[in-house]
Amino acid sequence: MSAPRLDTSAARALIEDAVTAPSMHNAQPWHFVLRPEDRTIELHGDFDRAMPHTDPDLRALHLGCAAALFNLRVAAAADGLETAVVLLPERDRPLYLAEVTLRDTAAADRDLAALHPALRRRHTSRFPFTDEEIPPAVLDGLHAAALREGARLVLPDAWHTEAVLDLVHDSEHREAQDPDAREETARWTQTDTAADGPRDAGIPAYAFGPRQRGSRAPVRDFGSWRPVPGRESAVFEQRPRIALLGTRDDTPADWLRAGQALQRVLLQATSDGLVASMTSQPLEWPELRWAVRDPVATMGHVHMVLRLGYGPQGPATPRRPAADVLEVR
Repeated sequence: MSAPRLDTSAARALIEDAVTAPSMHNAQPWHFVLRPEDRTIELHGDFDRAMPHTDPDLRALHLGCAAALFNLRVAAAADGLETAVVLLPERDRPLYLAEVTLRDTAAADRDLAALHPALRRRHTSRFPFTDEEIPPAVLDGLHAAALREGARLVLPDAWHTEAVLDLVHDSEHREAQDPDAREETARWTQTDTAADGPRDAGIPAYAFGPRQRGSRAPVRDFGSWRPVPGRESAVFEQRPRIALLGTRDDTPADWLRAGQALQRVLLQATSDGLVASMTSQPLEWPELRWAVRDPVATMGHVHMVLRLGYGPQGPATPRRPAADVLEVR
């Protein structure tokens, strides 16, 4: 006897969890297609929400969509469902990123389900962290989370950390001097003026965090060249704890694995009481990206720079409703 069709309302609830994922500039470049009879959800990239200047290869689009894919897996496991995932199912449709078939099971993935409470608690924090050390056992758990999804998380030593921070600030200067990059960022950020970008996506001014004063934490400053009324400044941590997430190779399938690994790391960090922010600025410039990696590590390609620590949770940012991103066939 065939399995019953997947209820649309149940699928919509899964998508509402999936779309809490982070994405570049919170553009939310995903589109889901439900095939109820097949109990299958397709994941597609939305090119209209891509960043053609700073992400011409669509690597960041893949990372964001893959983070949403991981959230879908977590939500399904919490509902007692098993997920069978096929990445890039059709070669001639490169933005058809994944196909997820859902099955009822008596033994859902408990490790995935355990991450479900963190889905809606995880928010990017662009605020100062404390200088409290992260226990080695917690860091080991984050390493393991990345490995389970086919990626690696590297904690650079003091010398490499300084080099990466220099590259972050070099990329900030390059963006400030590049009108196309500034225009692209402005499209997806808001400074509380009527002419700003969409209200169901993007980065609102309240999530920019304060301007840094006398410190150099790797926090993307969306208000560095766009005045935000009433924005304050603050001193951030003097010794930022950063991590580099990457893969050995650099294909679209690797980007999808890396995006799932990124989200698994972020949800594990949230479960462990950590807060995090991310930046891809130095990775958006080909002449800088190669220098971010550790030359003695086996991780050949870095996909994200993470800042980890203890501090205030970031605020929730807007999300498109499931009805806008889910199509039923």
